[in-house]
Amino acid sequence: MKKEIIIGTRGSKLALWQANFVKDALKDLGHTVHIQIIKTKGDQIQHLSFDKLEGKGFFTKELEDALLENEIDLAVHSLKDMPTVSVPNLVLGGLSYREDPADILLINPQQSDETKLLKLKQAAVVGTSSARRKSQIKSLRPDVTCKDIRGNVPTRIQKLKDGEADAILLAMAGINRLNINLDDLIAIPLHPNEFVPAPGQGVMAFQCREDDLDIRKILLQLHQEQVADCTNIERKVLQKMDGGCQLPLGVHCTKDANGFYHVIAAMQIGTELKKVKYSQSTVAGLADKVYDLLND
Repeated sequence: MKKEIIIGTRGSKLALWQANFVKDALKDLGHTVHIQIIKTKGDQIQHLSFDKLEGKGFFTKELEDALLENEIDLAVHSLKDMPTVSVPNLVLGGLSYREDPADILLINPQQSDETKLLKLKQAAVVGTSSARRKSQIKSLRPDVTCKDIRGNVPTRIQKLKDGEADAILLAMAGINRLNINLDDLIAIPLHPNEFVPAPGQGVMAFQCREDDLDIRKILLQLHQEQVADCTNIERKVLQKMDGGCQLPLGVHCTKDANGFYHVIAAMQIGTELKKVKYSQSTVAGLADKVYDLLND
């Protein structure tokens, strides 16, 4: 095993938090670790929403290229950013614990209306660049206008405070991991059964080279198999839809104490949001069933 493990990551505060989480875990296992920041296409192009960016993997490709060129030993991603088809010669070596997978609605208190659903004022402007979030907020509040808003988590929150939108939609995981104080905003957590998260939301993915057996053995010590059980179902539905994070699709899978899997999915089909639920005692054929229900 080489003396130092090099982790590749994007440079946002959340990406660095995630990379440092893995760095600390590897140091606890006795390894020397260095973090290398790599800028991705998604970081460089800030004027387009996700659904207008070409292709898939625009937050991962440059990290994957660095892996293939042996510039880094592993890349840390948000699982929801990962394409569902692996790049040749690369593998997912492990998954982290799952932070709260829910989305959260943050509202400027001066632009709220306590009498309205979700406390959004009539015809409120909601900032999000996610096609999934746009479709679901519009299904709950058809009167709102969605405005593309990009940037890392603190940047988007500052844009809200600066008046660029009346409210914004974010992942709860980023808020929790960065320990962001929301006292001066109205914060409304959105239950995953009502506002369905992105496949894999709240989970970190550890990617490495397929032939790097030393790193793969190390990452297995960090891997959370019970998380993989559910996120594999979510991502399989996404894969069958041939989509990336620009697809207006939410999928969330949980496993109860009796071993039953429960999946809820929501996708915009035409102008309507279709939502389906399905449960069974095994993962066999589960993603196929959810896919069929969405397309029924």
